[in-house]
Amino acid sequence: MGTSTVKSSEQVDRQTRILEAALELLSRHGISGINMRAVAREAGVALGLVNYYYEDKSSLIRAVLHRIEEHDLMLVEPEPASTPEEQLRESLRRVADPDLLTTPYLSLRLHLWALAQAHEDFARINAAAFDRYLDGLATLIGNAKPELSADESKERAADIVVVQNGMWLTTLLGIDKAAIERGIARTEQIAFAPSRHDGRH
Repeated sequence: MGTSTVKSSEQVDRQTRILEAALELLSRHGISGINMRAVAREAGVALGLVNYYYEDKSSLIRAVLHRIEEHDLMLVEPEPASTPEEQLRESLRRVADPDLLTTPYLSLRLHLWALAQAHEDFARINAAAFDRYLDGLATLIGNAKPELSADESKERAADIVVVQNGMWLTTLLGIDKAAIERGIARTEQIAFAPSRHDGRH
């Protein structure tokens, strides 16, 4: 029993190293930098091990995209101990975490967006991941502002994502910290604005 637990945790660790290596290569070189041999070298594992877990480059990239999606969904994961308003504010601040505002991470985001243009399957995974993130953010908004309709919560979530993506992109240009704070404040204004009672158009 103990041995199988060790084996499975070793397997998880190896797979994690392989995916982290693929993410690193994608961040530095884009899709052209990913091949099985390069990933094995970067991860410090045998090529056969990469091939054991992933049959080809496409299946490896699909796994990388799902890993990014898991990370993105954590950004809109509510903190159970917080009030709905605090949960929303915490989520809006997470996108400006110093770990996310690094050149390698932001470069990775750019390459992921480019991937969606390169392959239909990758585009579908990206679109589904984006929808889940949007739904998570809209749920946080709806919980904090129960007077909003589901459509209005979703619309606000979409407007917030535009600002968040802009913050990430402009950080690559060396934007200052004060501008990031204004960006976060803007997302809070969008999220917490009074409800429109004049009906939908």
